[in-house]
Amino acid sequence: MNEQLEINVREIPSTIKKIRKIKCLTQEYLAAKLHISQNAYSKIELGHSKLTVERLCQIASILDVKPNQLLYFKPAEFVEALRASG
Repeated sequence: MNEQLEINVREIPSTIKKIRKIKCLTQEYLAAKLHISQNAYSKIELGHSKLTVERLCQIASILDVKPNQLLYFKPAEFVEALRASG
């Protein structure tokens, strides 16, 4: 069981943005929940700010996803969830 986990950290900001949009949330909403400015949140989605594990977990909680879903984005999971809820 020597699987190597490959995480492309450059994709995490765009994954956060994709999930936020799928869930119809605004940057302002996430920024308010994180107690930061919208501009600071925008920098997270653009990849201009380094994410800590703590911040990643906070964002996952707000987006109501597991942190690993931000690390390994699988669009099909979200499409199925949307179909089930709609």
